[in-house]
Amino acid sequence: MVRVRFAPSPTGPLHIGGVRTALFNYLFAKNLNGKMILRIEDTDQTRYVEGAEEYIMNSLEWCGIKFDEGIREGGNYGPYKQSERKEIYKKYSKILLDNSNVYMAFDSPEELETLRKENEANGQVFIYNHSTRNKLKNSLALSKTEVDELLNKNTPYVLRFKIPENRTLELYDEIRGEVKFNTNELDDKVLMKTDGLPTYHLANIVDDHLMEITHVIRGEEWLPSLPLHVLLYEAFGWQPPKFAHLPLILKPTGKGKLSKRDGDQMGFPVFPTEWISIGEIYRGYREDGYFPEAFINMLALLGWNPGTEQEIFSMEELCKAFSLERVGKSGSRFDPEKTKWFNHQYLIKKNGNELADLFIPILKEKNIDFSGMDISRICEMLKERVDFVWQLWDESYFFFEAPKEYDEKFMKKSCKEDTSELLEKLASILESTEDFTSETLENNVKAWLEADEIGFGKVMSPFRLALIGAGKGPHIFDVAEIIGKEETISRINKLISVL
Repeated sequence: MVRVRFAPSPTGPLHIGGVRTALFNYLFAKNLNGKMILRIEDTDQTRYVEGAEEYIMNSLEWCGIKFDEGIREGGNYGPYKQSERKEIYKKYSKILLDNSNVYMAFDSPEELETLRKENEANGQVFIYNHSTRNKLKNSLALSKTEVDELLNKNTPYVLRFKIPENRTLELYDEIRGEVKFNTNELDDKVLMKTDGLPTYHLANIVDDHLMEITHVIRGEEWLPSLPLHVLLYEAFGWQPPKFAHLPLILKPTGKGKLSKRDGDQMGFPVFPTEWISIGEIYRGYREDGYFPEAFINMLALLGWNPGTEQEIFSMEELCKAFSLERVGKSGSRFDPEKTKWFNHQYLIKKNGNELADLFIPILKEKNIDFSGMDISRICEMLKERVDFVWQLWDESYFFFEAPKEYDEKFMKKSCKEDTSELLEKLASILESTEDFTSETLENNVKAWLEADEIGFGKVMSPFRLALIGAGKGPHIFDVAEIIGKEETISRINKLISVL
């Protein structure tokens, strides 16, 4: 059975790049009737952020990405939190130590920093590998007596992986095809830290093997780690999973990886839901008014091409259509305007009742009296004009409040010397209309204008100004019907008094 995992670190909020990685894992698993696992990789306690773990799980839940196994779901391969698996990592690090695949390195951070600076001064880059390891403070270069002496003194040490020399690794990536690495260019990564916790590399490999992960689908930034991970599988004598490295999500300019700073500068969120940190609040797509389906639809098409002209996909449709073969190698440029377009498409698919359920809480928050108003009809009438439900207020406020002021430019353009007289006549016609519906009102007014040979605009523009206060809004007779006869005539009389 196909088994994939999403394994974030709780070091802060979940970037949309991380959400897309989770999404592609989910779609791949569901397409092949596989399992999706959530594993929290919290071995780096120095970067742990309080609340980040809950944020990650809640954000993915909002996105509609569901897990078969995890901290909340349980499962037969737990614990699903790396900080609860310490004894497991100790066991496997000992296996590597016994097999001479790792060695103890006693170099202090200060000593290593001095070496780096010395190399930089000579125009060189310091790498802890086959070319330097035998000259440094580790169990390969020191005698057994010296090592025992350091251990007896409780000298802190790390376990480094001993990268083999002079090998060319020809590996396969499900997206990029064949990739080659020369082991002489790799460094001996730390696998166990001085605090007894594993680094990402060891914990990741051990967990993926024990959890029977068949495919590792992760971001492009992990591609340089691929040779180390494959060598670790080899050292344990395990069959590695298949690997796929997803392309980057690029800035709207197309150059460089999308970052939080880009969102701050250009006015769009880069996190799925709001993240509140010390002294700062970071916007989320949920709080900005995006539907989760629209957000996910947008993300799915960043790097994956369905091979058709179709752009709107439900989650179910995405699961059926997705394959790694149609994921591109190159980065995908993020387009904030296209993201709004997706939300608009999902908004206009909703009927008036669905939108009314979302709009009414906004009206209540503004303490608007909407009793007797057909909110469903108002939403249906205006939905093509907005991208977000919260924008409905800016397009509909005049249904609930009479104009307090009038657009001067439109007023100057639409109101002439005879406008008051025409508005008085309009008011009398509306007053005498018993069937106060949009169609009847329009027919009655048109009949008057045609009979008296009055230009349509001479009356309709001031009529719009009276009801709305500006030269905008939907069909004016629809507005009149919704606000009712009494309010319509009241607004006309108010404009007459102003004129």
